[in-house]
Amino acid sequence: MTEMDPGIQYMQGGKLEEAAKYFTEAIEKHPDDPVHYINFGNLLLHMNDYERAVRFYSRAVELDDKAATAHYGLGNAYFEQEQYDQSKQHFQQALQLGLEEADTYFMLGLCFLYDEQFKLALPYLQRAVELDEEDVDMQFQYGLALAQTEQLDHAKEIFHQVLEMEANHSDAYYNLGVVSLFEEDIDQALTYFNQALEIQPEHVLAANGKQQIEKMLEDNQ
Repeated sequence: MTEMDPGIQYMQGGKLEEAAKYFTEAIEKHPDDPVHYINFGNLLLHMNDYERAVRFYSRAVELDDKAATAHYGLGNAYFEQEQYDQSKQHFQQALQLGLEEADTYFMLGLCFLYDEQFKLALPYLQRAVELDEEDVDMQFQYGLALAQTEQLDHAKEIFHQVLEMEANHSDAYYNLGVVSLFEEDIDQALTYFNQALEIQPEHVLAANGKQQIEKMLEDNQ
């Protein structure tokens, strides 16, 4: 068992004060070990203290500029603050340093997706899905990127895969409804919006879509 295991166990068990105390003592004992700063950064990220998390991850990078997990942590901390350009840089650095995992590709893809750079998001989200085919959120976000780049047939296929994995995924039904509207299949779109609302009655976008279709059908009568 490594020295950091107890602190990580405290954090995973929700004992955040104990974890913070343990990590602080570890940093005091070994101030030049980047691992301790990374673990404290992870704790702060878990506590939504993003600005302080950045400071700890940055200190880890100062001590070891090849610390891929520190760059990954910085990417997450900046992402949560909607600073997508900085987030991208650190996720890309994490990849270059060998952290070629599904989560890294996924988060980098999300940065581009949220920054409305849909074509740039696609290859990263596709790679994330290839590495972790069972992750519903990765599949769904990949479907969104496909839809945003007007690859509607492929997007539909992905949204249906999402529903096979999670039958009550209201957003997948909603987006299938949007795709159906683009394809001018009004009846199918209405069916999908209704299915989204059955699962999540407060789904505002599905409700708006349904209302627009019903108004359109009334006007055409």
